[in-house]
Amino acid sequence: MVRVRPFELRWKRGEALSQGADAYTAAVETVEAANRKGVPLRLLGGQAIRYLTPDFPPRGRADQDMDFASVSTAKRPVTELLAELGFEGDRRFNNLHGHRQMYFRSPGDGTSVDVIMDRLQMCHVLEFSFRIERMPVTLDATDLLLSKLQVVEQNEKDVHDIVYLLAAYEVREGDEPGTIGLARLTEVLGADWGWWRTATGNLDRVVELARGELSRLLPAAAPHDAVEQAVALRRHADAMPKTLKWKLRARVGERARWYELPEEVGH
Repeated sequence: MVRVRPFELRWKRGEALSQGADAYTAAVETVEAANRKGVPLRLLGGQAIRYLTPDFPPRGRADQDMDFASVSTAKRPVTELLAELGFEGDRRFNNLHGHRQMYFRSPGDGTSVDVIMDRLQMCHVLEFSFRIERMPVTLDATDLLLSKLQVVEQNEKDVHDIVYLLAAYEVREGDEPGTIGLARLTEVLGADWGWWRTATGNLDRVVELARGELSRLLPAAAPHDAVEQAVALRRHADAMPKTLKWKLRARVGERARWYELPEEVGH
């Protein structure tokens, strides 16, 4: 497992975020401030994976936006915390959609900030509310991997993030925080054929790309072989127990669309 370096919090009660901080630093400071107040807020997306893989070179693309995960029961304390830190909320949007997503602008440069509540609803639905506190700064490593495996129209940054997670965290039985837990994969993929179909297709694609034209994405001297771990996950996906619902949907197969194409919600 890659060692995650502790992040020195520079925010104190009544103070704003560090002046001149980039989006990544500001996002980490925000989560650390939330932890001090007992507010459930975690990094999501590329910034979460960057935090969990500090020994690997950051992606070439700058992480301009901030994405957080939280729970709908904490909507009010999350809103109050972000306001105290200087974030400006979209009041109309947050009143209408705050049970599932809230939108803010960061102080200073106006960086877009999304707070996703309870579940990630994209090509498939990933419930995370009951797992929000498994890791101190980010969403759970397995859930971050699933958030990338559910993308039907993958791009290079999605592949890059999957490769980094598989190079940094061990695939193993069970569901221990800080691992890629096979039990969690089974819970999600074994109950939904559509989820399984998208994830297995993406694992096949990642293996092909990492062995070929995107081999440059493999980090040197990584704790784990990302390709071997992807292959192990693919084998597990075939062997995992499946629910009756999964088996019934599998009979229909690709004759019916098995995923959603998410639309941006206007702010």
